[in-house]
Amino acid sequence: MIEEIIQFLKKPVYQVDNSLRTKEKLKYILKLTVLAISISVVLSILIGLIETVFSLDLGKHAMDDFLENYPAIYLFLFAVLGAPIMEELMFRGPMGWFKNSKMFPYIFYVLTLVFGFMHITNYEMNLQNLLLSPFLVAPQLSAGLLLGFTRVKFGLVFSMIMHAFYNLILAGPIFIFKLFDIPIE
Repeated sequence: MIEEIIQFLKKPVYQVDNSLRTKEKLKYILKLTVLAISISVVLSILIGLIETVFSLDLGKHAMDDFLENYPAIYLFLFAVLGAPIMEELMFRGPMGWFKNSKMFPYIFYVLTLVFGFMHITNYEMNLQNLLLSPFLVAPQLSAGLLLGFTRVKFGLVFSMIMHAFYNLILAGPIFIFKLFDIPIE
C-alpha cells in the first residue's frame, strides 16, 4: 500500500480501481485513515515541540471558539458529516474534470495545497502564523494527499467516507468529553 501511494504521489494519474468490492475498498480506506491519522499525530507532536522549543504563542485555535459557542453535537455533525462532504466536493470533486488531462498532476497538487492551506484559518491570523503555515497545516496537507489518492483510486464517495472516518477519530474524543462535561485541558 505504501509503495503504491509513493508511486502515485511521484506521478499522479487518474486511474480508478474497479477490481475491489465495496467491503474491500472500505478495509483499504480504513488502513489509509490509520496511516493519515498516524502521520498527522506525528506532525502535530512536531508542531507542539516547535511551539514549545521556540516559545511560540499560536493563539486561540478555531476549535476552542467552536466548542465555546456551540453544543458538542454541532462539532460532531460538522466534523463528521458537513466538512467531509463540503471539502471533498470542493477539493477532490474537480479532479474528475481533469482525469484525461495532462494537467491532472498539477490540478491534484494545487487542490491539495489549497485544501491544506485553507486550514490556516484554524489559527489566529498574524504574521508569525502565516510564516509558520507550512508547518501548522502539514497534518492537513498529508491527509489531503491521502484523500486525493483515495478519490482517484476509489471515487469521490470513498474520499468522503475516509474524510469522515479521519475527522471522527480526531473529533470523537472531544465530542465525548464535551458530551459528558469532562474538562479538556
